[in-house]
Amino acid sequence: MANNKSYESINRGVIHVDESPIPLERWRQYLPNWLKRFLPVRGGRAEDHHGKAIFGFTVFLLSETIVFLSFIFTYVGLRLTHSKNWLPPGISGPELSIFVIINTVILLSSSFVIQPAENALKHHQLNKFRWLWLITICMGTYFLISQGIEWKNLDFGLSTGLVGSTFYVLTGFHGLHVLTGVILQITMLVRSFRQGNYEKGHFGVSATTLFWHFVDIIWVFLFSLLYLW
Repeated sequence: MANNKSYESINRGVIHVDESPIPLERWRQYLPNWLKRFLPVRGGRAEDHHGKAIFGFTVFLLSETIVFLSFIFTYVGLRLTHSKNWLPPGISGPELSIFVIINTVILLSSSFVIQPAENALKHHQLNKFRWLWLITICMGTYFLISQGIEWKNLDFGLSTGLVGSTFYVLTGFHGLHVLTGVILQITMLVRSFRQGNYEKGHFGVSATTLFWHFVDIIWVFLFSLLYLW
């Protein structure tokens, strides 16, 4: 027992030295405040669970980015090598319509709603957080429903050549991430009604917010490829 207490006293507040060959700490001081949150300070303080968890979650999102990039580069390669027969006879392909534009605007606008929601929670404005969080959930749900309606009205299916397989894989994989984000948001909203749930931190809300920004950024690239190219 004495050894455990001495160990805890020694490690309480200890700063882990950054032994990385890359001078992250030197570069970190030149970064904007919003970006600093994703990097550990001097290797990460022992008690800074939130900062280290956010850094780990950021690494996870980078791995997800690689998966999306592999799909995107595959789409670009197929599109360039099969430009003459990309669309089968009688198929118009995905078209940019007012319906798609509105759906995109709603999804991208949700990032400007979820971030103030997280900021409200940081300032202990719980009711404001709940309302803004609920609005974000509704916007994400609207996007999913609208995407399902769009799929239903398209004149091609998953097996309709390269245009069909690539379109449904890209939008479906992204839609799965949107659905995951909505589920996470609902979970965080429910947890906000537990007494004192966020007194010791709100990593779940910060991670969900970061994940939602990631989903929105990915859609910008997919929208440009599928509807503007």
